[in-house]
Amino acid sequence: MIVIAAGGDGTRMGGDKPLRRLNGQRLIDRMIDWARGHSDAVALAVRAGSDEWGTGLPVLTDTHDGIGPISALASAMHGARVLGRETVLLLGCDMPFLPDDLVLRLQASLAGHAASLPTSAGRLHPMAGLWRCDPDGIDAWIAGGGQSLWRYARHAGMVEVAWTETPDPFANVNDQLALAEAEERLKKAAR
Repeated sequence: MIVIAAGGDGTRMGGDKPLRRLNGQRLIDRMIDWARGHSDAVALAVRAGSDEWGTGLPVLTDTHDGIGPISALASAMHGARVLGRETVLLLGCDMPFLPDDLVLRLQASLAGHAASLPTSAGRLHPMAGLWRCDPDGIDAWIAGGGQSLWRYARHAGMVEVAWTETPDPFANVNDQLALAEAEERLKKAAR
């Protein structure tokens, strides 16, 4: 199962990040296209009061408010449990250049670990990670005050999987400058 986290404020982007357009396509639609090419089950994790932006996807409403993306992981794990899935790939809605081998490489490294997380350019990317479904474990972590995805990954037991490609396949679009850079990257790739 793949769950796209689309519940953040997007304040650096000026709000409504999932609806921002990249090369004429909404960021959320670009992520959905990628996800549908890699899983038979795709859903959105959103905060209470959000909808599915006309995508037709199932919505997993975050039950924890104001604690950041770890709430999306909790929603994803609970949604995956309902479907009987052992793992869930959690993706941010703002990662338009994900590598096609992401799922296979993360799956190949998951044995013996609770999470398999990509790294690139010296950074860990928990918002593009494959997680073993453990809703009870993440609920206990959050109940104990845990709010950091990477700290939860280290606590649960993670493995890092390195990508060395350039430009960075895990570049995300957090603000208007990053959106403009992503547009330019697509233009260069099309030449």
